[in-house]
Amino acid sequence: MALTDTAIRNAKPRTKPYKIFDERGLFLIVTPSGGKWWRFRYKFDNKEKLLSLGVYPDVPLASQIKKDEETGKTRKSKGARELRDDARELLAQGIDPGENRKAKKAEKQDRAANSFEVVAREWYAKHAPNWVEHHGDRIIRRLERDIFPWMGGTPIADVTAPQLLAVVRRIEDRGALETAHRALGNCGQVFRYAVATGRAMRDPSGDLRGALPPAKGDHFAATTEPKQAAALLRTLDGYQGTLTVACALRLAPLVFVRPGELRTAEWADIDLDAAEWRYTVTKTGTAHIVPLATQAVAILRELHALTGTGRFVFPGARSNGRPMSDNAILAAMRRMGIAKDEMSGHGFRAMARTILDEVLGVRPDLIEHQLAHAVKDPNGRAYNRTAHLPERRKMMQQWADYLDKLKAGAEVIPLHGNAA
Repeated sequence: MALTDTAIRNAKPRTKPYKIFDERGLFLIVTPSGGKWWRFRYKFDNKEKLLSLGVYPDVPLASQIKKDEETGKTRKSKGARELRDDARELLAQGIDPGENRKAKKAEKQDRAANSFEVVAREWYAKHAPNWVEHHGDRIIRRLERDIFPWMGGTPIADVTAPQLLAVVRRIEDRGALETAHRALGNCGQVFRYAVATGRAMRDPSGDLRGALPPAKGDHFAATTEPKQAAALLRTLDGYQGTLTVACALRLAPLVFVRPGELRTAEWADIDLDAAEWRYTVTKTGTAHIVPLATQAVAILRELHALTGTGRFVFPGARSNGRPMSDNAILAAMRRMGIAKDEMSGHGFRAMARTILDEVLGVRPDLIEHQLAHAVKDPNGRAYNRTAHLPERRKMMQQWADYLDKLKAGAEVIPLHGNAA
């Protein structure tokens, strides 16, 4: 005799568990605590087995159509009889429903373990110790804000190029094009890590080259023509403001480090007698050495009399305990009439790279080393911070002497025959 909802509701607990039967292997166990558990009895390979189908009334006897109060949408809730019939259909195909459930659960766990977010966080945890803290923080915040909500739960091997493009275009659509490019680059790093660890076959971000319009901020304004550089340097030397800012403006083209590294320079990292500045690169967290030309040492010795008792080489205007603001050098250049599209704080790096290569004929690998860019040896290993230090020291002095000649108005010709 088939069960009814009335019979199930009226089934009272007893001192021991007991069963009430439906049809075709389906029955209900009523526990002493009042719980009512659905079970399906079946045979597979001549062995009797049981499959749990849930708890009544969460799983009703028959399927029901339910309405979600929040969304107003209706959905079908499978009842115990339909779940039993699903299991019987698997049996008819020669599949053990119990083992099938275990396999699906394992597959689901495997998919979750290899989701884009899980792999991305694993990649981040592996590399973050080698990054400066704020650089790593920006990367993980970018992923958490702009990537994970839209495709974090997707198995990384299943992410397609169109899906990835749709996600980064959400960033572009809100006007953050540079962030979209950075996010796409970070995703590419995660995909390549997944490939290396056997969780994906390929990196779909490679299919999206050119899919986003170029970011306007990709190239910082820079003066790279010698005649223009000469005029710029004379203007910088004519600055009439504080000694701290004046020295920063004169030192920036000589050392061509990143603006943030210049303004946060600390006296403890500078050895004027050895003519060296040793610090950690903010972008990569790697150690770096800047050989100081005699002109750079002279500027620093002049400034040491004013700020040498404090921590920072270029302290802020309001407090010696904090470095110069990130806008101080830019603001000084603008007040001197140096246009925004003519030179930026980063522009000194581009100026040095271009002129050292195209005018002075310095080996490109020496320039890249001094810019603290990743340079690898023939075996693919990254050079350490002392690589080619004597040659770089010679290059930095050659560069400072060249800038002096530019400022003096001398006609400077390419020196390819005397390159470092």
